[in-house]
Amino acid sequence: MVLLVRYEQAPGGATGRVLHLTLNRPEARNAMSLAMVGELRAALSAAEEAGDVRAIVLRGSGGHFCAGGDLKDMAAARMSPDGANAMAAVNARFGELCVAFARTGIAVIAVVEGTVMGGGFGLACVADVVLASETAQFRLPETSLGVVPAQIAPFLVERLGYAEARRLAVTGGRLDAHEALMLRLVHEVHAADALDAAVARVVGEVLRCAPHAVAASKALIARARLQPAANLVGEAAAVFAQAVLGPEGTEGTTAFLQKRAPAWAPQ
Repeated sequence: MVLLVRYEQAPGGATGRVLHLTLNRPEARNAMSLAMVGELRAALSAAEEAGDVRAIVLRGSGGHFCAGGDLKDMAAARMSPDGANAMAAVNARFGELCVAFARTGIAVIAVVEGTVMGGGFGLACVADVVLASETAQFRLPETSLGVVPAQIAPFLVERLGYAEARRLAVTGGRLDAHEALMLRLVHEVHAADALDAAVARVVGEVLRCAPHAVAASKALIARARLQPAANLVGEAAAVFAQAVLGPEGTEGTTAFLQKRAPAWAPQ
């Protein structure tokens, strides 16, 4: 077991639960092993199937977020008789993890401290909200090691833009928390002793939003990255109509008129 998995009832009387996933290999600065990849995928799948998880809080133990891929797994792949295919398979497993977290309809909040390197950098890029400790140090060391940030490259471009992704790739990028904030890699920076309060506040903000509306909004925004606005007018109108006429839209507008919190929100 390399993850700490904890469910909490959503606070303040809100419906649903909050899932806390903690990367739990502090002796390796939470380097991402294949076992950890499998557990993260399983935890996400279970949360999606449960249907009542409103937010996922992803963080690392021991003062670090994630030091990237586990060198032991890569060494084993290198020694395999089919080394190239084995190495590609290890790499693809992590890419599939990033895609799964990027595509989920559940709100994902990453809490980053200390080392945020390689694959850990990629996980930060796929989260909806990233809260950083002042201790966070971001590194993209792959090219300085003679390798490529292969699976996280699309998410770097998505999060930071083409120019910044190129700059970080060709310089073996290093960023502190405040530099990451300037690039909008992270959304907030806090002192270590204020981080938990910030997490609680952001979770509360997520819980004030309707869960199906959040999932539909994430999906539409993802499509909007890749298509001209004119191509999405009809689809967006259909999504809007379905939301307005559905249970959440009905409850939300009724609650607004009655000057009360909707049923899904903290009271």
